[in-house]
Amino acid sequence: MRQIALPLSAASDSPPRIVVGEANAPAIDALIEPAQWPFRTAILSGPPRSGKSLLARWFVESGAGDAVDDAQGIPEDALFHRWNRAQELGRPLLIVADKPFAPGVGDSDGERWRVRLPDLSSRLGAALNLAIGEPDDAMLIALMEVHAEMRGLVLDHSATQYLVGRCTRSHVGVERLVAAIDRLSLERKTAPTMAIWRDALEETKGGAQT
Repeated sequence: MRQIALPLSAASDSPPRIVVGEANAPAIDALIEPAQWPFRTAILSGPPRSGKSLLARWFVESGAGDAVDDAQGIPEDALFHRWNRAQELGRPLLIVADKPFAPGVGDSDGERWRVRLPDLSSRLGAALNLAIGEPDDAMLIALMEVHAEMRGLVLDHSATQYLVGRCTRSHVGVERLVAAIDRLSLERKTAPTMAIWRDALEETKGGAQT
């Protein structure tokens, strides 16, 4: 499983590295070559806790370009100014959003991010759209290991193999599962056991624990 080490300036509560799998490899490969982006602009979207902000930080600190995180939460005129500034400077701009961008003027819905400013909509409509998907088994295991490492928690091969087929199959689901295992282990003053794994799975609604 390929991984990207984060710079030392990364926040202390962030994972020490980015796990690369089928869910995010195409997006990461595109981030490595921003010169190929139309109008030097790309929009990165993906599920909660899928590493969008980490990738934006890595992109900026690698010197590849600038980034706007949580783009759907900032004023549209400010975002339009950032796009114009990127064109003036000839500098790539990565725009991070929770939802994929949908061309056309209007309000965002449950699936797509739209904007009301026509000029901004036309500019973003020409950008490269990059999406992070849900993790496969190999990525789920690697994510478990990273989150366990952050907590000083030991999850051996038997643990991850047991958990991967039963956990909620999402980035946020894995993070919550490892947090639950860590908390239960601390509460019971014991290293993680199968009983703790099962209780953590039940707590995080990971499915039948057999």
